[in-house]
Amino acid sequence: GFFWLFALAAIMGAGNGVFHPVDFAILNANVSPKRLGHAYSTHGVGGNLGYALAPIVSFGLASAFGWRAALVMMGCAGLVVLAVLATQRANLACHVGHGRPVAVPVRASELFRNPAVLACFAYFGIFTVGTIGIQTFAPATLNVAFDVPLALATSAVTALLLGGTAGIVFGGYLTTRTQRHDLLAAGGLATAATILVAITVFHPPWPVLLPLFALTGFATGSTGPSRDLIVRSAVPDGASGRVYGFVYSALDVGSMVGPIAFGWMLDHALGHALFLVVAGSFLLAIATVVQVRRIGPARFAA
Repeated sequence: GFFWLFALAAIMGAGNGVFHPVDFAILNANVSPKRLGHAYSTHGVGGNLGYALAPIVSFGLASAFGWRAALVMMGCAGLVVLAVLATQRANLACHVGHGRPVAVPVRASELFRNPAVLACFAYFGIFTVGTIGIQTFAPATLNVAFDVPLALATSAVTALLLGGTAGIVFGGYLTTRTQRHDLLAAGGLATAATILVAITVFHPPWPVLLPLFALTGFATGSTGPSRDLIVRSAVPDGASGRVYGFVYSALDVGSMVGPIAFGWMLDHALGHALFLVVAGSFLLAIATVVQVRRIGPARFAA
């Protein structure tokens, strides 16, 4: 029945909730600091490629075998990944002691009130509102508010994701060249915001539109490795799992808030301003990432 989907989706969400606390804790424990930028970059590229391929694969499987068979096959793919992880568990150890040292174990109530950790949480929430807005609502916005044919409008998202993948690779390279990761993140977000404002104001012709969306994806993608290193700077010893779990839960908060706000805008014929709101969210995210730098690493009294 239909209502079983809610319970099953909640279970899937709980299972997926393990991902971010664990993946970054494992990377931080097993990769040397000078190579972490490249590790985060590779990690992000895998995610972007998965996002880009998922609709194509799921649609192809459902068209060929039906939606039930498609779900079964995609579920089996997850079990294959689980088997691979099980065979590599000796290499996926996560040891305490790879974050920033603190004098005493940190209580969760104290950890989640820390200004640096809260600033990281705000960054991810605000940034996700913007990325959800452009990834999910760009086709409808371009079609309804800018009179762009739907086929071209959907291609803009493909260009965005491909540009994002290239940007993540480039961002990993940049992180090895500087310690000012806040400036890298701020520069990428400012560039993306500027392009979106230009699209809204100048309504460029379609031959220019796809490269502009690719550049927007490149700019936002280049911030990925830097932002992960910024979060790492706020992680005290013995608390990496909790910090990453808390901070990255903001992705889900932003994913809930963004569609409601942008859907309301489209329903009320405000689609022409949607990219401006996305640009505004990117600029607001810059303020939070700079705040992390100003506050400094999370510190706790003995």
